[in-house]
Amino acid sequence: MKQILFLLLSLLVFSCSKNPVPKPDNLLDEEVMVDIIYDVSILQATDGSMPHKLKEYNIEMDQYIFKKYKIDNITFRQNQRYYAADVRKSKRIYKRVIEKFEQEKSKISGDSNKKKDKDGKIIYEPVK
Repeated sequence: MKQILFLLLSLLVFSCSKNPVPKPDNLLDEEVMVDIIYDVSILQATDGSMPHKLKEYNIEMDQYIFKKYKIDNITFRQNQRYYAADVRKSKRIYKRVIEKFEQEKSKISGDSNKKKDKDGKIIYEPVK
């Protein structure tokens, strides 16, 4: 029983290393990952709500991303795994993706009721 407990504890310690996923040979900058995730989100939303539009313009999501950012599937997957393994970096990337969506939303809607809080995050106040 003690051996099993020791084995499980050892596994836990080794699995909690700082970054178990090796750094990719072709590491993409965080800002590039923000742009890629933003574009993938837009494409997935389009595919979910208007799949005929992607077919109409002959757009294959993966190939579109790979061609636009001049990367291949392996580079994308390695970078995706690398950033996902680091919670802080991943959180920072997704926070910037959300901010990018908020910026685009405010451009499109032209909200006059938007303000920024002390951190620069956009907040909305009800229209009176």
